Amino acid sequence: MATISLARARRIALAAQGFTDPKPASQVTVRQFRRAMERMTILQLDSVNVLCRSHYLPVLARLGPYDRDRLNKFLYSEENFEYLSHEASIVSQEIQPLLRHRYGQARRWVDALERDLPGYTDAVFAEVAEKGPVSVKDLTDPGGRTGPWWGHSKGKRALEGLYVTGQLAIKERTNMFVTVYDLPERVLRPEILKRPDIEPSDAHKQMLLLGAKSHGIATATDIADYFRLKMPVARPLLAELVEDGQLEQVGVEGWKDPAYLHPEAKQPRSVQTAALLTPFDPVVWFRPRAERLFNFHYRIEIYVPEPKRVHGYYVLPFLLDEELVGRVDLKADRKAGTLRVRGAYAEDDTDSVRVATAMAESLAEMAAWLGLDEVSVERRGDLAATLRTACSC
Repeated sequence: MATISLARARRIALAAQGFTDPKPASQVTVRQFRRAMERMTILQLDSVNVLCRSHYLPVLARLGPYDRDRLNKFLYSEENFEYLSHEASIVSQEIQPLLRHRYGQARRWVDALERDLPGYTDAVFAEVAEKGPVSVKDLTDPGGRTGPWWGHSKGKRALEGLYVTGQLAIKERTNMFVTVYDLPERVLRPEILKRPDIEPSDAHKQMLLLGAKSHGIATATDIADYFRLKMPVARPLLAELVEDGQLEQVGVEGWKDPAYLHPEAKQPRSVQTAALLTPFDPVVWFRPRAERLFNFHYRIEIYVPEPKRVHGYYVLPFLLDEELVGRVDLKADRKAGTLRVRGAYAEDDTDSVRVATAMAESLAEMAAWLGLDEVSVERRGDLAATLRTACSC
C-alpha cells in the first residue's frame, strides 16, 4: 500500500473540492455554478442568517462574487433538488434515485402525526395536490407553533413528513427562507421519476463513490459521512470498491486509519487560493477530517452559551493556499452597512501579517458582495490588531 505525504493529501482534497479551478473573470454563469456543484456534489443548507444563508458561502469561496438570485434560480431549477442527503441539502436530480430508499426509512415522521391527528396528513397532501405549490402559511388549517426553534405547527410537521417520505418535494425556498412544497412530478424531471428504484446496497455504494470523488482522498469515516451512512454499512462496501478497482487504498503520513484515493483525483503541485469557509462547507463540515487533514480543531459554537464560547457565535475558518490559517467570528450588520469582525484568530506557527493581509482582502470582497459599505474589526482575538491594520490600508 502506497503512502503519500499529508501536504499532498491536502492538495488532492482541495482540488477535488474545486479550489484549483480558475475563478471566473467576469459574471458567474450557470455553467460555472454547475461545475462548482459537480465538485461538491452536496450543498448543505442552514437557516442561520447572522452573516448570510450558509449555502451561498461555499459558492463564493470557489467562484468569487456572484449574483445570489441567479444561483437561487439554478439551485431550484430542473437540474437540482433538495433532500436530506447530508443534512438538508441541494444535490443534482441525477442523484434522486439513490436517495429513494430513504423515503421508507422516514415513514415514522408521518406515522407519528397520523397517530396524533388521524387523516390530517392526507388532507394536507390533497390540498397541495390541488393548490400547489404552497408553503405552510398557505394551508387552510396550518395550526400554530408549539414553541420556539423546533416547535413546528401541525401543518409544518405534515408538509415535512410528506417531503421526507417522497410524497412531496421542495420546489423552492424564498428569500425569507420560506419553504415551498409541491408534488414531485411538478418538481422533478419526468425521466428522473421514470428511472427504476435502486437496491439500497447499490445506492450506498454509489453514494460512497460520490463522496470519495468529492473528497479526492479520505478515510472510511470521511466518505461515509458525506451522505451520512453508518460505518457498518459503509466499511464492507468500501472494501468491495477497492477490490473492484474503483478506489485505491493508500496510507497518508500521520493518519492512523487507511485512506481511499479516487482514481479521478487531481494531484496538483500547489494550491493558491484564499477563502472564508462556512461551518457547513464540505472541507470542514466533518470536524475529525478537518483536524486530521489540516490540524485544525474546529467546533461550531452557535448553541454554546456566550460566556463559554472560545471563538464566537458564527466562526468561519480561513483557507489560505493549502492550509487553514485562521478563523473569524462574523456578523453582517445590515442596518449599519457594516461587516463586523467580532473576533479574529490566527493558528499557531502562522505568519500573522500574511494571514491578516489575505484575510482583509477576503473580508472586503465579502462585504461588497453582501452590499455592505465597510469592514469593522473589534478587539477580540490574537489576530484582531493586525487584521484591523490590514483592513484600514
